[in-house]
Amino acid sequence: MSRLSPNLQGAVFMILSMAAFTLNDTFVKLAAGHVPLFQIVFLRGLSTTAMLVVTVYLAGGLRFQIPRRDRGRVALRTFFEAATVVAFLVALTNMPLANASAILSALPLFVTLGAALFLGERVGWRRLSAIVVGFMGVMLIVQPGTDGFNIYALSALLAALLVTGRDLVTRTFSPEVPSMTVAVITAAAVCVMGGILSTFETWVQLTLRDAAYIFASSIFIIGGYVFSIMVMRIGEIDFTSPFRYTALVWALVLGLIVFGEWPNTLALIGAAIVVATGLFTFWRERAVKGEIRDVADGGRI
Repeated sequence: MSRLSPNLQGAVFMILSMAAFTLNDTFVKLAAGHVPLFQIVFLRGLSTTAMLVVTVYLAGGLRFQIPRRDRGRVALRTFFEAATVVAFLVALTNMPLANASAILSALPLFVTLGAALFLGERVGWRRLSAIVVGFMGVMLIVQPGTDGFNIYALSALLAALLVTGRDLVTRTFSPEVPSMTVAVITAAAVCVMGGILSTFETWVQLTLRDAAYIFASSIFIIGGYVFSIMVMRIGEIDFTSPFRYTALVWALVLGLIVFGEWPNTLALIGAAIVVATGLFTFWRERAVKGEIRDVADGGRI
């Protein structure tokens, strides 16, 4: 990995993150057929936090010396992550895996817009137009006003907005913030949140299969946490972000094989529009950066 450029390292981390998160979603959805949702979140959180703490400690990387300027940002990122878990898992357990993932495919567009609004990055009319068209694609996936529409599609859309906030906050971390510590804090916070919300549910006794599903989801969520932090801190965001779309491929395949699900035609068209506009946005961002560099180079001659 060290021989790869920062951009290629970021791309690999993004692919691994999307694979891990999608496999985690699959096992949660399987367990949710018998176990209440927030019981799953709590139990998964316990095992995830324990495994992370042990792993990081043995690797000598468990340290909580977070710079003062970053403490509020870490807390805000943790809030975004916990809220995302609630919004997305509520959607995931009530709609097809591929549909929920397709809505999250709009995330790169939201990140681009968020970077312009909150980080001061310049976004021209072409990229703004692509964002608008991409949002129309999201509406084809959500399909408001149709018989297939329900509140859970909006919950998935809310999750995409929350992940946007999480990623933008992560981009503001200083290099001194330990990535593994952030992962441990995040896992522990989600566990606590799941425990609180699970008190409003009736717990059930786990079967061996349920326990295996929850344990498997714990393994994959660890990968998702770690890689999602690392990918936002290495390489260029406009280079690595397109690789988020690998999550949609994973979701389509796993949704069909594991659950026998397949999005309807409108949802597939919407997903294609979101992917196309997202890729155009990234291409345009790189083109603009190239133009700026050319102007700067010309000014020095």
